[in-house]
Amino acid sequence: MALSLEHALTGISGILVTPFDEHGDVAPQKLAPILDRALGAGLHMPVVNGNTGEFYALTTEEASTMVREVVRLVDGRAPVLAGIGRGIRDAMALAKTSAEAGAAALMVHQPPDPFVSPRGVVDYLKAVADASGGLPMMLYLRNDAIGTKAIADLCALPQVKGIKWATPNPLKLAEAKAACDPDLVWVGGLAEIWAPAFYAVGARGFTSGLINVWPERSLAIHAALEAGRYTEANDLIVGMKDFEEIRAEEMNGTNVTGVKAALLALGRDCGPTRPPSAWPLTLAQQAKLDTFIAQNKLT
Repeated sequence: MALSLEHALTGISGILVTPFDEHGDVAPQKLAPILDRALGAGLHMPVVNGNTGEFYALTTEEASTMVREVVRLVDGRAPVLAGIGRGIRDAMALAKTSAEAGAAALMVHQPPDPFVSPRGVVDYLKAVADASGGLPMMLYLRNDAIGTKAIADLCALPQVKGIKWATPNPLKLAEAKAACDPDLVWVGGLAEIWAPAFYAVGARGFTSGLINVWPERSLAIHAALEAGRYTEANDLIVGMKDFEEIRAEEMNGTNVTGVKAALLALGRDCGPTRPPSAWPLTLAQQAKLDTFIAQNKLT
């Protein structure tokens, strides 16, 4: 039986890659073995059209295909979180498609427009909520410079159930959390490495690209943090740190490259990344990845 959305939000939000075929077209069926393994390991919530899914390299039509097919592949085994964003018309269209496809909630990418006002984002969220028929929303916060009051205004919308905090500022997270409804779930949005610091100030759960490659390790880290076993969690994180270091190179431009290169090495080819992401890994990066895979006996 699938977890409730409320429970899933406090778990691991597993950001799925977007596979491409030999022609460069989206090939969602390639996710089947990746999803089967991750869900079998206990993944709480698959996320389609996230940044590890190269959301900004996809057309809205491609993103629509991905959400429909991922919901179909998950087949009720877990709530699906669907990423939406970009211009307001595209965001509304994708929100509507995601709701019709059966997504449990929306992950709203923070608008990257150069002229963003905090009150304009409130209007953006209201329009998205209306287009989706009122689906619950998780806000994806990559820039906390908008300030605590603006964050509180966004979180006051009734459809907002969680915040994916993706800035390396735990103290600002704590401040924002204190200013908002205590029932909201604050999710660590910088993957496993930052999860202990975010848990220490009240976050629950975290996002992960590692689940595409090694979901068992990600679930073990989550279990340790939920039990308050920080030393164990940190030891487990040390064992996967090389993978995250590869992903952080080139101004984070190898973030998805590292995941797709690992999948290729493990026989689950999901195609290359699209520009402006880097592809392939450099020889030095690939050597480090090969060593990581061998040392951890990944299959």
